[in-house]
Amino acid sequence: MSSDLPRTAVPLGITDPVERARAELKAALVAIEEKANIPKRTARATRRAQVSAREFADRNPSGAAIAAVGAAVAVGLLVWGAVRLYTR
Repeated sequence: MSSDLPRTAVPLGITDPVERARAELKAALVAIEEKANIPKRTARATRRAQVSAREFADRNPSGAAIAAVGAAVAVGLLVWGAVRLYTR
């Protein structure tokens, strides 16, 4: 199998039906594992969001500060509203 071929792909040129079936099964199992591995997918998404936020903060520090304050205000209002609804 080629090193640049994704793990979920079946290589071309397999003529033996048994080997082809094994390759397809292996690719299907890897695809299922990739899809079902929620912690791994969450970690990747978190890493991408962190990189994106850092790049935004490097390009626009004042915009990043405003976004952080806005997010804090939104979370504060959400918590305040939830507590207010709960205590009534």
